[in-house]
Amino acid sequence: MEGIWVKLFIKNKDDINNIKVRTKYGTLASLFGIISNTIICIFKIIVGAITGIVSIVADGINNLSDALSSIVSLFGFKMSQKKPDKEHPYGHQRVEYIAGFIVSVIICILGVQLIISSIDKIKNPEEARGHFILTIVVLVFAIIMKIYQAWINYSIGKKINSTSLKATAADSRNDVISTILVLAGVIISHYTKYNLDGYFGIAVGAFVCFSGIKLVFESSNPLIGEAPSKELVNQLIYTIKNHEVVLGVHDLEIHSYGPSKMFAVCHVEVDSRGDLIELHDEIDQIEHEVRNTMDIMLTIHMDPVLVGDKKTEELKVLVTEVLQKGLNFSWSIHDFRIVVGPTHTNVVFDLVVPYTVKKNEGELKALVEELVNTYDNNLHTSIDIDYDLNDLLDDDRVG
Repeated sequence: MEGIWVKLFIKNKDDINNIKVRTKYGTLASLFGIISNTIICIFKIIVGAITGIVSIVADGINNLSDALSSIVSLFGFKMSQKKPDKEHPYGHQRVEYIAGFIVSVIICILGVQLIISSIDKIKNPEEARGHFILTIVVLVFAIIMKIYQAWINYSIGKKINSTSLKATAADSRNDVISTILVLAGVIISHYTKYNLDGYFGIAVGAFVCFSGIKLVFESSNPLIGEAPSKELVNQLIYTIKNHEVVLGVHDLEIHSYGPSKMFAVCHVEVDSRGDLIELHDEIDQIEHEVRNTMDIMLTIHMDPVLVGDKKTEELKVLVTEVLQKGLNFSWSIHDFRIVVGPTHTNVVFDLVVPYTVKKNEGELKALVEELVNTYDNNLHTSIDIDYDLNDLLDDDRVG
């Protein structure tokens, strides 16, 4: 069914990297959510008012908040389509993440309200005022509509990688469970004559709160700055290293300003004996290739390294062996060079360590200096500590 709506309202439906196409997908899902949730809300509140069942009214208010959430999502998609401006040079796509966060907060607030109203219902119970069949029909209708909602939002959200639509899909799924609980409470209360309305209302509220808190964390991660996927990092590294001029890649950083707005910077090691103009041209070609094939704005810094120097290679092997024996965590080195003096030799390099290492930079530098001096006290180390994306890569290290 989702495919029918897409074919009717979205041209170029497979061009999901196009911001206009993404916005059309988001608009379609949001408009469907606004209309369907409003209809469900009206039906539930009418039935709840007729029967006096507070859990149905609360569930209807829940659907009203879903309609408002869809409006927020729609606003987010519209705002994310705006072009970059002087105040926002990287575009407005993160508005979509903010919309997802707002939806999550609304869910949390709603869950608390449901619990409060349900506690009041337990303290002041009221008998249902008939209309049992009508109540069942409306609740079953709402469950079917919510399942359809969840499926549409999830499939579109997955297709265009939308945080806000995935959050909305999860909320629709939670609504299915909460409405099933309300339905179970109505049926049990009707046949047993025990008024369980308030208790089932608390269960619904607690479930909504739990899911809302979970969604708050999930939707806030892109705003804080989450790590890129392992697949994306590996693909980018592979593309860069697939050029003979590149001897190594390090100091990779990837920044996301939206689902289709990504920037990356990295350092690549090149042979210092190469022609500077030719090297620069090769680096330009790599940057353009990444932009055209991966839609990532890549900026590369060249690090010339001395290739073929016997003394440098001997000391690099020595330092590598020393660190392999003395460091009990994963690491890599790059930008290795030496400065030979009359009394000692300075060994200069960058040490890449995982974020999980407990030692601070001063402690790490002192440890490396001590390890190297153990083998040769005429060697002095001068190192920089990097925290790279190596943890996301496969076993073969970047450097």
